[in-house]
Amino acid sequence: MPVLTLTPAERKEMRGLAHHLEPVAMIGAEGLTAAVQREVDAALAAHGLIKVRVFSDDRSLREATLLALAQALGAAPVQHIGKLLVLWRPPAEKSRGERADRKPGPRVVRVVKPSARPGRAPVAQKLEVLGNQRVTAGGLVKRARPTQRSTKKAR
Repeated sequence: MPVLTLTPAERKEMRGLAHHLEPVAMIGAEGLTAAVQREVDAALAAHGLIKVRVFSDDRSLREATLLALAQALGAAPVQHIGKLLVLWRPPAEKSRGERADRKPGPRVVRVVKPSARPGRAPVAQKLEVLGNQRVTAGGLVKRARPTQRSTKKAR
């Protein structure tokens, strides 16, 4: 894969965003292995902007590692400062074809309740449940659970 290039302004912005990040992968004495490459690829897919720590004292080896990672993974080398490497790759397009800001639409749920009169067949109902609703074990439709709050803060 070709190495992505960033303009100096984009590189500066990425360095600022990466400042507070912790390293997600570490390259040890074995160097750049296939397992490390897979881990860095997964981190780039999940986060986009990552830091990698290299435990080597050789500066030229660290620079070569940064370029090798960027070349192999189709990422842009953002920064090499000390033993930290910063890489960026744009997020992949969503494969489902949906817009990112869309919520799930209503869905139809079939609820089976026992009959009120003994000896009768159970009653089946079809209910329309919205994205912020759920069906309880008893067959009731409720809104999504509220976020849990601390009991200590309620006092």
